Amino acid sequence: MEPGVREYLLRIVNTLSVGLFWLAINSTAGIMYDHAFFHDTITMGNIIFYIWFITSFIFFLRWQIKLWSKPIDFEQ
Repeated sequence: MEPGVREYLLRIVNTLSVGLFWLAINSTAGIMYDHAFFHDTITMGNIIFYIWFITSFIFFLRWQIKLWSKPIDFEQ
C-alpha cells in the first residue's frame, strides 16, 4: 500500500476510534449513571458531568483539527 494512502486511512481509523471511545465514555457517564438528566434539582454530578463533557469535547475537537490540518504527501 502506498505510504500516503496508508497515512490517510490511519487518520480515518484514529478519528473513528477516538470519536467512538469519547462517545462511549460520555454516554456511559451521562445516560447509564444518570448525570445528563436534571430531575428535581441540579446535582453536583450534573455539574461535573457537563464540565467534563464540554472540556473533553473541546480537547477532542482540537486534536481532530490538529490531526487533519497536517498535509498528506501522496507523492512519496
